[in-house]
Amino acid sequence: MKLFKLIPLLFLFVLASCSSVQVSTDYDNTVNFNEFKTYAFMKDGVDKINISDLDKKRILKAIDEELTAKGYTKSDNPDLVINLFTDAKQIVNVNSYYGGWGYGYYRPWGWNPWMMGPGYQSVSTSTQGILYIDVLKAANKELIWQGKGSGYLTSKQSKKDERIKEFVSKVLETFPTK
Repeated sequence: MKLFKLIPLLFLFVLASCSSVQVSTDYDNTVNFNEFKTYAFMKDGVDKINISDLDKKRILKAIDEELTAKGYTKSDNPDLVINLFTDAKQIVNVNSYYGGWGYGYYRPWGWNPWMMGPGYQSVSTSTQGILYIDVLKAANKELIWQGKGSGYLTSKQSKKDERIKEFVSKVLETFPTK
């Protein structure tokens, strides 16, 4: 009976793990982030990103919202420069299922090959996206903080804004607040 109670919980866990963003961050622990108040985007870096202009706008808008919420101000004379990199890779999932035609019968010399029924395979592909957000000192372009988020992307237009915001907010979650 307890197994039936765990099945919905297990389903929710699997569903949540498929939609989450895995994040890793690194920073220079000798830097005092309290001295920084303003930021700007590194135009050369943003221009080199190999994604659509619409997705670039979505990412930049999401970063603006997150940094503004953390107390930073966008400026033409910034303390920090934000650079971006993206990458994507196709993941191929192959699942095999072999049903049975029954229990078969016992043979003392080994496995009966007719015990295995017809099987089928399903093949699906999905795209895993990776977003790097680099934060550099504007004065000398020294890297002081880097965040990386990876997770599955969606091709549904209605979900793109939401997914990009999730990526950016998860990556910048540990970035220091003013």
